[in-house]
Order: sequence, then structure tokens, then C-alpha cells
Amino acid sequence: MNQDYGQLRNQLGRLGFGGTGVGNLYRAIPDEQAAGTVEAAWDAGIRYFDTAPHYGLGLSERRMGAVLAGKPRDEFILSTKVGRVLVPSPATRNTRDPEGFDVPAEFRREWDPSEAGVRRSIEQSLERLGFDYIDVAYLHDPDVYSMEDAVKSALPALEKLRAEGLVRAIGVGTNTAGAALECVEAADLDLLMLAGRFTMLEQPGSDGRPGGGLLDRCLELGTGVVSVGVYNSGILAKPELPSDAHYNYSQASEEVLQRARQLAGICKEHGVELPTAAIQFPFRHPAVVNVTVGASRPEQIRNSAGRMSSEVPEELWRDLQERGLIAA
Repeated sequence: MNQDYGQLRNQLGRLGFGGTGVGNLYRAIPDEQAAGTVEAAWDAGIRYFDTAPHYGLGLSERRMGAVLAGKPRDEFILSTKVGRVLVPSPATRNTRDPEGFDVPAEFRREWDPSEAGVRRSIEQSLERLGFDYIDVAYLHDPDVYSMEDAVKSALPALEKLRAEGLVRAIGVGTNTAGAALECVEAADLDLLMLAGRFTMLEQPGSDGRPGGGLLDRCLELGTGVVSVGVYNSGILAKPELPSDAHYNYSQASEEVLQRARQLAGICKEHGVELPTAAIQFPFRHPAVVNVTVGASRPEQIRNSAGRMSSEVPEELWRDLQERGLIAA
């Protein structure tokens, strides 16, 4: 194990803060609200903060860096991502970002998996964040662009940056279990940020898709898993499911809704709210070292912190397994 990562892993804590919401995902929020949300995460004891150039075309990095600049640098872990380099786009500056963030499209995202591109991305992120170093660099969504580029170029570039001491740890962030497994096998990764693929509704391999042995393989290799998207785009985020719940960024099917309602009902039988079980579920696998959640309001992150510290009886998990609703 990378010695620096061994120390870093102990600092992650169980709950991390993800920067999509403070990057104006879906809707714009005021700077004061964004700052208050990051401060609330700190006050809740969170010491792992994750962001990316993709989130609000750099807005998330700028907002997060502004708040964390007032905190002791050795007391928190900061991660960002490479792969998408931001390039000025004067022609689109009067339009909105087409990729879901409510910000002006003053930049465009350019896939650059080369070593030069990875280094340029890190340099740009450090400038936006206002720090001299980041702790963790993830390759962001390689499956969206080119897995061949990821394996042949971007991952070796990250390994080189780690060897040079420019980052303490490296990893990959993806929402595809098969792509994650390919990257884990191709490089010496410290962390894997897995979005939405290890939740109460979905576990790798439970549906026969590639990546079924992903978490077991991570455990064998010593690659820690940071689980994100644990609410599957909102369907597991509330104790009572609305009829228009979203699953994986779109309207949930009736089949998925029925399964989620079953989960909620069994949780209720055990005196546990569905989102409380959902945020703690990933720790059922020993490869998972952290669960990171986003928030755009202070009360959201305080609520998540409270759910993470709530007690969930072992009997609930056994009951869900026996009814075939979660994998053993």
C-alpha cells in the first residue's frame, strides 16, 4: 500500500462532502448559501471534501476552496478530478452550461487524457481552489470518453504524479462497474469513487452486468472504495417515496418504485428510515472506506451527518437479505 495513502485513509472518516450542489447542479444557489453548506459540513465533523472541474465549470472548486482556505490544511482531505480540462469558450458565454449546471457556458470541457493534459488539469484546479496541493486526484468518467485512453495514458500519468509526490493518492471516479473493474486491474489505484453502483437498490453483479467482482477485487488489491450516489438520484433520499421519484437521473419505473417501497416498508418495521439505511448500507462491504454525499443547503448535510451516526440494527440487514432485496 502507498504509505501516504495509508495515512490519508485514516483521515477520510465515514462521511465526506461532495461538491456537485455547490457547483449549481440543476439550479443556481447564492454564494452565501454555498459557503454556509460547506461550513455546515465542517461543523458536522466532515473532513473529506471532493470536487471537480466538471461541477459548475470550476464554480464548485472556487467556492469550496474559498471556505476551506480558513481551515487548517493538515486537518482535511481534498480531492478533485482530471480528464476534463476547462477551455475558454467566448462563443457560448451568453448561454447556459448544457451539462446540467446552472452556470454561464464560459468554458467548454475538453477530454485530455495525456500526461500534459492531466498536469494542466491539476494546475488549473489548484489555481481555482487556491491551494498548493491536493490530496487525491481521480480520473473522472473515463467510460464516457475512452477507456483505451484511460488505461494507456491517463492512469499512468496519475501514477507518475503520485510517484513525484505531487498528489498523495490517485483513483478513478465512475458510475460504471465494468469500467471501474477495468481501471482497478490496469493501475495501482488507492481509491475508487463508485457512483450509484453499490446501493440498497443496486449491487455490482446482482443484475449479471460486468463488474460483479468489483468490490471483492478492490479489497484484495487494497483499493479503498468511496461510495457516492447512495440515494440513486433521490429515490432512496426520503422516508416516504413520492410517485415521481427519480432513479439514475430519470423518472423511476414502476418496477423500481415497487422495490424501493418494499425497502422502505421493511426499514419502517425495524424503526429505521429508508435514507438512514441507504447512507449506511455501503459499509456492509469491507472495501468501502467512505460514503460521500452532496448538498446544496446546510440542513441537507446536517441531516446526512445525523443519519450516518444513527443506529441501524443488524436484524434489518438480515431481514432484507432473507427477502432477497439486498445481496448477501
